[in-house]
Amino acid sequence: MNEAGKPAFALMAERGTGRYVGSAFIAMNREMRERLWKRVQDHAGTAPKGMKRAATQWVKLGIIGRVKHLRGEEDLQHASLQDFRGE
Repeated sequence: MNEAGKPAFALMAERGTGRYVGSAFIAMNREMRERLWKRVQDHAGTAPKGMKRAATQWVKLGIIGRVKHLRGEEDLQHASLQDFRGE
């Protein structure tokens, strides 16, 4: 999911609109990270128009994340991905 020794982040979009809202640190145990990586590979997609980020695996819509973050902000701040599920 990421380079060895570097933290993994998920780029998050708002459900319904697909608007990019920020990134979230992937804060899961090894088993959940492996399940997430399999889901990501199964839903591989192309980058949104105008988005260019090296070493990013883009996915199609269909993975919903439970994210812990600071409230009261329009976009994600100090966010961590806690869990995920299919749509």
